[in-house]
Parts: sequence; C-alpha cells; structure tokens
Amino acid sequence: MTDVSNTATPGGGTSAGPVATQPSQPPAAPPAPTPSDTVTLTIDGMPVTVKKGTNVLEAARSLGIDISAFCYHPGLPVVAQCRQCLVAIEKNPKLQPSCQQSCGDGMVVHTTDPQSTLARKQQLEFTLLNHPVDCPICDKAGECTLQKLYFEHDNADSRVDVPKVHKAKVVDLGPTIVLDQERCILCSRCIRTCDEVAGQHQLEFAHRSDHEILTTAPGELLDNPYSLNTVDVCPVDALTAKDFRFTMRAWELEATPSVCNGCATGCNIEIHHKHGRAWRLVPRHNPDVNKYWMCDEGRFTYHPLREQRLAGATVDGLPAGWDRAIRIAADHLTPILTVSRPGVAVVLSAEYGNEDNFALARLAQAWGVGVYVAARPDVPSRADGRLRVADVNPNRRGVQLICEALGLASRPVAELAGEVRCLVMLGSELTGLAPGRIAELDVIAITTHERGAAATAKIALPAAAWAETAGTVTSEAGRVQRMHAAFAAPGQALPAWEAVVRLAQAVTNGGAAKLSFAHARDVFKDMTQTVAAWKGLTWARDVRPLALRFAGSRG
Repeated sequence: MTDVSNTATPGGGTSAGPVATQPSQPPAAPPAPTPSDTVTLTIDGMPVTVKKGTNVLEAARSLGIDISAFCYHPGLPVVAQCRQCLVAIEKNPKLQPSCQQSCGDGMVVHTTDPQSTLARKQQLEFTLLNHPVDCPICDKAGECTLQKLYFEHDNADSRVDVPKVHKAKVVDLGPTIVLDQERCILCSRCIRTCDEVAGQHQLEFAHRSDHEILTTAPGELLDNPYSLNTVDVCPVDALTAKDFRFTMRAWELEATPSVCNGCATGCNIEIHHKHGRAWRLVPRHNPDVNKYWMCDEGRFTYHPLREQRLAGATVDGLPAGWDRAIRIAADHLTPILTVSRPGVAVVLSAEYGNEDNFALARLAQAWGVGVYVAARPDVPSRADGRLRVADVNPNRRGVQLICEALGLASRPVAELAGEVRCLVMLGSELTGLAPGRIAELDVIAITTHERGAAATAKIALPAAAWAETAGTVTSEAGRVQRMHAAFAAPGQALPAWEAVVRLAQAVTNGGAAKLSFAHARDVFKDMTQTVAAWKGLTWARDVRPLALRFAGSRG
C-alpha cells in the first residue's frame, strides 16, 4: 500500500419500470449509441487506444516512445512553443507539435522518420545556439533535459563559430530562487507554474529575439508559497533553489518515496539523500493528492531532521544506555501503576506516524490510564484552497481514528488532569501546558529531538524521525499513505513504536503480552484489524533507494 484512499461508494438503487406507450404509436426507436470515449491510432507502426483528447506525445509515451520536448509538462497548459516535439502525421503536409496535436481515430503518426528526426535535431541545435553549456559547474548536470536530449538525439559538435549572446547571471528573483538567464531556453514552464499552481503572475518574458529574457513581472518578486515548483519544472538549470544550490551533485543523490510531514495534506514526495542525510525534498506525482506539486514550506521540513537530535537515551539529563534507561523507567512506572493508575497518563502526538501512536495507545489501553494528544496549533492564515491547509500536523486524523477504535477518550494535552504525576509521551512538545505544570511532572519522552519538555525529561528515549523509519500517516482527507526509511537514524535511535514495546515489556504491571510487535508491519496489521476505516489496507514492501543517475531527468 503506497497510496490508499478511504472513499465511500455511492449506494445503488432500483430504476423505475418502463413507461407504457399508446397502442396507436409505433414502438420507440432504440437510443442512439453513444460515441466511444476512446480513439485508436498507430504510432511508428504500433496501434494504441487512448482516451479522447489525449495528445500524440502522451499516446507515444504510453507505448514507451519518448518524443523530446521542453515546454510541455503534463500538469501545465499546452503552449507548443519550443517546437522540439515535431512529428509527421500522414495526410498532413506539415510536421505537427505532438504535445498540441490531439489523437484522432485512424491517425497514423511517425516519430522516427527522417523528416521529423531532422527537424527535432535542428531545433535542439537552435536551442543550444546561445546556451553557455556550463555542465561541469551546473547543479542540474545529471538530470538536465537539455543535456539528456543532446546525448540521445544529437551528440554532434557545435557549429557556432561566433561569440554567444551573454545574459545576466545570479539574478536574485526572491527569497528562494536565483536565476541564470544565460541558461534559460524560454520554455515558459515557470511562468505557467506561477499562473496555474500558485495563481499569481510573478514571472514573464521581456524583450525579443536573442535578447529575450525571463524576469519578474513589474512590481513583483518570485515569493509565492509554491515558488520552488518552478525549479522542478525548469528543464535546464536556469532557476536554482538557494537552499540546494552548490550543495550536492544530483547524480550522487538517492531517492526514496515518502510523504510530506509538514501539514495534513500529505503531499507525496521523494527524499533525495546521501551520506545518511537528506539534501532536498521534491514532489512525487499523485493525481489524487498533490498532482506534481508541493509547497515551499513542506520542502524545508527536512532541515529539522538533523537539528537538536537526540541520539542516545538519557536519565536526568545524563547519557545512559537503552537497557538502563528502560529499567529506570519501568522501576518508576510500576509502583505508580500499582497504587494509583490516574497518576500516569500517555501523550500521543499528531506529529508521529500511525504505528507509533497505535503502539502507545495500545499500551495506554492495557494500563488503563488517561490519554492526551499533543498537536501543533492550527494556522488559519495558511489555508489557501490549494495544497496548504490550516492543520500543520501530518497525522491528527490518524490519532483521532486510533483513539476512537480503541475506545480511548483522548483530550488535548492542555487539559492534563491535576492528579497526573508521570507522563509517557511521544515527541518533545507539550503545547498549551504551563511551564510550571511541566516542571511538576516526571516525563518519560520517546522523542526524536532534545528540546521542549524532552530537554528536561526524567528519561528521554531516542526515536527515529519520519524519514528514517517505515510507517504510515493519515491525511486530513482520511487517506493512509506509506512512508519508507530513506537512511538510518542517528546514534541509538529506534522507531518510536519499538521503544514503546521495550517499555511495555519492562513494566511488570501488565500490557506486555499485547505488545509483541517485531516489525512495523506487525503494528500495521493489528492497527488495520482494529480501526474499521482501515480494514482491507495492506502493507507494501519496503523500497530501496534509487540512485538519481539511473532515474533519468526530472525536468
């Protein structure tokens, strides 16, 4: 299960009986057949059936035929201005841009004939006419569409024997992006991305001919919340992200599919990583969630993965091994649970995955203690009706469903009961709880970061972050989506659910028998059998990171 949606199926009904006709009238004619919503055509001798309205370029791709293109992007309006995707269509006297040409029934298309092949080669040479060809210092080298097409379709020496037109370099367009105008091939993808994805016209072309440049619109900066999508769609490296610029070579990175943990939308992403750390996050196509896009804020959520991390267990702020920390935690909890169960409570976290919260909720159920939920407060100004929503917690909905399924009456952590003396919590923050009240508590924190309440916890157990462990999260829409471990957690950190299991098995006051999970899929299996809304979901096998040098271009 990489992407599962819980959607209701409309209920069926019975249709009314036939309407009687007057005997003197002839019988009603049968309804005219509705036209098919598909067309069949032939591309390079291979028949293909596609939905009406599909363009020739997409039809060819469905056959494994890759027609070169620069300005075309499946998530943007078609403009057919780069003329790089020209093909020959029988009965049509001129070559046609395959991105703009809709498929027709019986159409015969040739993509490898001498005429269209020569036209694409000449257009590629024209595109390279004034390009600086600075691949050795270009961040896009290794995943550049222009570079890829040159080696696949041209690979010829340049015939330019005059100085190239030089344009401005290192042009600051806004808070996140730098432009190299020399590299820009004027495909307009970035302009359309601002217009369509962000709904703000912040980029446009200026001047004409070989002096034409990409620039910001009058009075504008490239500062919309989706600005970094322009870097993704740029087929060359004209637009570069300040966050990634000159940090890591693309061909050295590995990609692991995951889900953005920045808010409750659950955008599908790839984690690009190397040497045990993430270097950038980019959107992964999911037509039902985020299509080809993600917001800038979500892209920066990889930074906390290496900030203030808790790499080893601590007791009273001093380093301790896992065994000692778990033993001390168990010795502290056992007498309280024996004498006064209301003195103990657990805190689930809307920032942690389903498996982590389910394991701790199971433990709370076995112990018979109170359950509270820690979550970051909503940010209403953030919601824009696109991908950004007010809820900045990746799994609030998942925690809610888990508590309902287990019959646990959860409350916000700000409503912590006065008799509670010891907290077993996921995460590091107790939002809404006064500092004085936190100081009165003995906190056993299972956390990724050494900050907030975890920094002063009696016992802190290091947990793996969302990019370092297998698991699932539930979006605001109720969609359960799979996360994969991109790299190992630092130091002695373990998945949070595993820390819960260790704690449960150490406490002698029951609950251990119900927490014998050995793998995240075991937690998932129990979880999907318990939560009615998740019944039928299956655990997808873990994926291995894919080296970007084998993934082709992202342009």
